[in-house]
Amino acid sequence: MTEPRAAQRGKGWSAGRNSSQWSRFDYKEVGKGRETAFQPAFESSANLAMAEGRVQSLHYSIGLLGIASGSLLLAVYSYSFTSPAPLIPSTTLGVLLFVISALLAYAGVQKSLRSAPLFKSLCLTISVLWCSYGVIHILAGQGVLNGIDDFRNAVVPGLATFTLGLLIIGVVGILQRELILAMVASCISLACAHEIAMLYNTAFGSSAVACNYMIVCFIVGYFAVGRGLYFLSKEKITLPGTDLAKSKTNEQVQANGANTNDLAVIGLILNMLSASVFGCRLLGVTSNLFVGQVPWLWAAGIYQIGVCIFSYRALDTLAATFFGFTSVLKFAGGYSLLYRIWQQDEPVFPVPFLVVFAILFAVLGLFITIKSLVDGLYLLFYVAYCIALACRPHGFFEGGPQGVDVAIFVASALMALIYQYNMKASAKIPTGEGTVQALLSRSSHLKLREGKDLHAPYLGYSKYADAEVLGFACSVLASFAITMTVDPRAPLATIVIPWVVVAGGILKLLCGSVAFARGKTLESSAFILYGVMWIIWGLARYGGLYGTSRGFQVAVGIIALMLVNCFIVFCTLFLSISWFIYSLTFLLILISFLLDAVNAIPAGYDIAVTIIFGLASFYCFLSALFNSTFEGSHFPVGRPIMKLSGTGGGSTKCLHLPARKASSVKQIAEIMKNGGACGIPTDTVYVLVAACNRPDAVEKAYKTKRQAQDRPMSLWISSLKQLEPTKHLFNPMLWEFMAAAWPSPISLVVPRGKWVDFLGMKDSAKYVGTSQSIAIRIPDCSVTTHLIDLVGPIAVTSANPTGEADTTHHNQVYAKLGDKVDAVLCDGPSPENIASTVVDCTKIESGNIGFFRVGIVPKSQVLQILEQVQRKHMQGHTNGSIAMAGQKKQQHLSHAISNGIHAASPEESTLTSFTNSVFSADEEGAKL
Repeated sequence: MTEPRAAQRGKGWSAGRNSSQWSRFDYKEVGKGRETAFQPAFESSANLAMAEGRVQSLHYSIGLLGIASGSLLLAVYSYSFTSPAPLIPSTTLGVLLFVISALLAYAGVQKSLRSAPLFKSLCLTISVLWCSYGVIHILAGQGVLNGIDDFRNAVVPGLATFTLGLLIIGVVGILQRELILAMVASCISLACAHEIAMLYNTAFGSSAVACNYMIVCFIVGYFAVGRGLYFLSKEKITLPGTDLAKSKTNEQVQANGANTNDLAVIGLILNMLSASVFGCRLLGVTSNLFVGQVPWLWAAGIYQIGVCIFSYRALDTLAATFFGFTSVLKFAGGYSLLYRIWQQDEPVFPVPFLVVFAILFAVLGLFITIKSLVDGLYLLFYVAYCIALACRPHGFFEGGPQGVDVAIFVASALMALIYQYNMKASAKIPTGEGTVQALLSRSSHLKLREGKDLHAPYLGYSKYADAEVLGFACSVLASFAITMTVDPRAPLATIVIPWVVVAGGILKLLCGSVAFARGKTLESSAFILYGVMWIIWGLARYGGLYGTSRGFQVAVGIIALMLVNCFIVFCTLFLSISWFIYSLTFLLILISFLLDAVNAIPAGYDIAVTIIFGLASFYCFLSALFNSTFEGSHFPVGRPIMKLSGTGGGSTKCLHLPARKASSVKQIAEIMKNGGACGIPTDTVYVLVAACNRPDAVEKAYKTKRQAQDRPMSLWISSLKQLEPTKHLFNPMLWEFMAAAWPSPISLVVPRGKWVDFLGMKDSAKYVGTSQSIAIRIPDCSVTTHLIDLVGPIAVTSANPTGEADTTHHNQVYAKLGDKVDAVLCDGPSPENIASTVVDCTKIESGNIGFFRVGIVPKSQVLQILEQVQRKHMQGHTNGSIAMAGQKKQQHLSHAISNGIHAASPEESTLTSFTNSVFSADEEGAKL
């Protein structure tokens, strides 16, 4: 038995994406006749647009309501602060603030708020404040902090930081006319300042603190009322300051113009926080450094790792590397304050590590100077900081390092002000941006890498920048951190764990995850393996878990990791010389761990291999940094030592031609005219195409990707002129809809008819579409449409075997399909990682459309196009009916006059009454 027509149409189309995810028929009827054809579509698009607006404002409202909730808690706590029995116990307050801080962090990192950088800065800044403040209250509630003096020493450094940080956000908010956000930031800033005064002078009282927090609650309440009236009145009533869409268009244009790093301000405020903890001790604001200040430092380190991740998302490799470096310093500072719990002596820092850290900061500062002079000068403070630590390796970051901390606090505050103001200001504060670039443009040796391929992934589609710079730098830090000899009976006497576990472990795992997202499977495997190894060995060897015991159990675990690394070393033979040396020298590190486990390590062997691995990692760091910034190979990584023959290596029969050259497109066209099947880029993902007038090529393309019977190919054209000879075979409304919808990532499933024979596919037509319908599209890609102009209509299918993921890079086309592809037009990563929207138009003559799959183009946009077409079509139909009625009237009157009879027809009666009503209205208007 044959399938019903609806079931056949629901099988899906193969153009762009594996249809296993959208083969379910999501049919939606739009309209029930010509009289109401456009009305349901209009209502659906309006509802969808309203829903999108609500989603965008939802996170904004969540953030402000979270701020109000925390402010209310702190107001109640402050009123009862001096009483013997507070209304809210410290532990309870700490837990609630910690939960609210997580809610604010969620609201601050949402994509829907990328056009509201000030709000994101406010949410995340308060999130860090209340997260750390909540943990300190938990410590106080559990008796870790003894008395008001410990509590004051614990909270004052953080409150001082956020007094200034929130004041900066408030001032920028006033300058940018974000009054509600400015008032909220200013009030919480004043609350922090008043709390500092209250802790140093009890006569000051806690009423001022509570009043500031209550003002915040009233401001947010006003905002909540305004948003409620806005939605209840259907956008008719808007209170001043609560209209989020007022300047939305301009903000979105600015946000979409460049990939700005919105969270850089948060990273700078976190640098202020860590510097304040140690700087307050130098200035005498606090009397000692102890465990109560650790929450500020570790919260800053955790949030700074988050800033590092989002900096990669903003395609800012240098900023991500810098924030990764500073997060290591924050964890190390917190660890040193915990030191007195298990050791009475002062901690010792490995000097070689600090010297190497200063060198890494200096090299990174040179490259950041290319972006901005002010940013490069800012990094010099951290170079001086590492040198100061190396000059005084004993102690708790005291002496010279604390003096540099004060300088870092001031510099970070100025940088945060500049960054926050420049994000939305039209007249920006000059930072020397582009100065060094202008000088380098005159050089013939150093040419900056620019354009769309600057952050292009090796394979696949990725929204993250490359993290190899940070990955190799972490290897340098971890290797030089273990060059210092440690007494196995007192391993905690030397501060090694933060450098090895955080830098070599946690950040290395982060780099491995980013590398995997960019299609670098081998590199990601290496980074993740080495990160796991540094964490295990750092905690076991330098955390006291290992001790003086030596045994077979530890050796077995190390041997297992060595076997995995041997496989990675073998694979790097096919990658590059630098990666081979990098993985091979890490194998030497594992051998030293194994010899130490069996107590048979030669004297000086571990120091030697760690230095060798550190130098190899440093070269890879420089190579990744130079090659990602400048064109050419200033620090070459080397070619693969070995190459495989066949698919993936060696010489191939498949041509790889650059899409940017017109000659390449012409060459691909000649191959297709001669019966070839080629992989080409589009406005979505890569596809496999064949010329329709070459039936043998269509059949070859169908069989090349092992196409399933329920995954038919689709048809692409470059213009409706290519189907002009068959226009009379299409429904007029369908033709108008196609003209209005294309070019775009919208595939229209239309009824199959005799017009298909015009394409010249002959017997191969059975591979394109189903027996009832066929999908057509005009891609919104100049390269693709130019190719179709040269070849004619093409049959299209996704460039991957059935059942596999989409192909999002030209390297994947040959990797997946091999020599069965005659040529590949190379254009790097695809602009999208999702396919086109597939719309069922087989019932469009009755005003109905359906959606097989919603891809890049949302339903609302498709429905808006349909609404316009249907309205235009109805207007044409109405005008045609009136004209036809006029012609019939004239004929009837002529016939009546010739017979001497004046009998009106029904059409005449209707037209006459319509005309009379118009004339009568005109006459009434004339009388008035």
